[in-house]
Amino acid sequence: MITEIRTPKTRVSQMEAKSTWVKDLSASLVVFLVALPLCMGIAIASGMPPARGLVTGIIGGIVVGLFSGSPLQVSGPAAGLAVLVFELVHDHGIGALGPILMLAGAMQFIAGVLKVGRWFRAISPEVVHGMLAGIGVLIVIQQFHVVLDRAPKANGPANIYAMGEAVFGGLFPLNGSREEFAFLVGAVTLVVMLLWNRVRPEKLKLVPAALLGIGAGTAVAQFMHLDVNRIKVPATLGDMVSFTTVASFNTIGWGAMLGTAAALAFIASAETLLSAAAVDQMQAKVRADYDKELSAQGIGNMLCGFLGALPMTGVIVRSSANVQAGAETRKSTILHGVWILVSVVFLAGILRLIPMASLGAVLVLTGIKLVKPKDIMHLRRFGWAPVIVYMLSMITIVATNLLTGVLLGIGLSLLWTLWKLTHLQAAVEEASDRTVIHFSGVGTFLAIPKISQTLDQIRPGIPVHIHAIGLRYVDHACIEIIEAWVERWQDQGHVVHIELEQLHRRYQTPVSESVS
Repeated sequence: MITEIRTPKTRVSQMEAKSTWVKDLSASLVVFLVALPLCMGIAIASGMPPARGLVTGIIGGIVVGLFSGSPLQVSGPAAGLAVLVFELVHDHGIGALGPILMLAGAMQFIAGVLKVGRWFRAISPEVVHGMLAGIGVLIVIQQFHVVLDRAPKANGPANIYAMGEAVFGGLFPLNGSREEFAFLVGAVTLVVMLLWNRVRPEKLKLVPAALLGIGAGTAVAQFMHLDVNRIKVPATLGDMVSFTTVASFNTIGWGAMLGTAAALAFIASAETLLSAAAVDQMQAKVRADYDKELSAQGIGNMLCGFLGALPMTGVIVRSSANVQAGAETRKSTILHGVWILVSVVFLAGILRLIPMASLGAVLVLTGIKLVKPKDIMHLRRFGWAPVIVYMLSMITIVATNLLTGVLLGIGLSLLWTLWKLTHLQAAVEEASDRTVIHFSGVGTFLAIPKISQTLDQIRPGIPVHIHAIGLRYVDHACIEIIEAWVERWQDQGHVVHIELEQLHRRYQTPVSESVS
């Protein structure tokens, strides 16, 4: 006799809840270790104090994590916005960021309420990949100067132009300059990260390379007593924020403010929702509510703007670390924000030991990872047009600015789509007993020149088969051109067979007639 043993449902529920808490706690620590250096590094790349990036990380974890529509996605400062923020701070000062970010957050919140979040996913992949690649290039050439303890320039061309002077005016000749010491620290950081990514044991795969790299760079700077720039973290939490006041909204004109806020909201929303879609593909535990996620991001960015912090997005690096670490619920995201807050309050002295060059090296590797040659190979499968859009978007972002590059990419994608929607393909096959004309695609008045040119090249004397079933759409202008040619051809005693639904009844030609 077999006795069935049943565990009370309440006990099972308690065990599952305890297991979930353990997994979320473990995952939150992993994400915290990944997020801490990135929050500070992206702040530096944005031309902001590192502490402002930490504030954004705290808000992204605790506040956005609480309201998020993608519970396993982690929000915080994003490399994708660093270029735009750097240009904004350089042109208008740090004080202009707060009001602009509050407006951008309000736009995101309203967009989420109006349920337009899902439409942000309707951006061509080549534009997104080109945007990320352009951002990656800009981060690399910008942080190159940070690794040498120099201040980055305002834009891509200026940074590229200054790279030669930085190498031969600071790094070489070797004479014990500050740039050489900083480069040593950055090189140690980068080498440790690359080695760890290559040889780390499976059991330690969740230990972030950036943390080890920064630890090694800091140790070298401390033990060798190197005179290099280190990050500056305020002594108190209150010193880390700068409240936005009503007067701050008069920093720049309303036209420029609204335009910049719209650009910031658009790019942040696109990056967030693309990241949320990627998180959905990584796991099957929870599905994202894109509209709710967009509203949560709006709340977070409005709060960041009020506190003078960096803008935030959902970020794929931290989100993937969260999923891979076994996170079950939003508690892991919220807890990672708590750990950042705890580190700021109790570990500020340790954070002040970190060299700027180490954070710069972390961002250099981050930028390199954003430029993915495999994206070009993937796009090439669909023709050269997506590759051209990708390359032009990337080059324009580097040469001008992020918004111009993105708008150019979107415009080129729309033009390509319009061309595909209105394009007609024509082919002529000549045999000894007949000539076959194939029309496919879309036949509108724009295709009249191609249709006329194709028909005019047909030689008389043998039957002609017009195969046009492949036309997805044909308007009256194209029908009239074909009809006039057929009547003229038949009046001359030639045989014509038509496979075009709009004409086959008149000419008594079956639509299904073979033309092979």
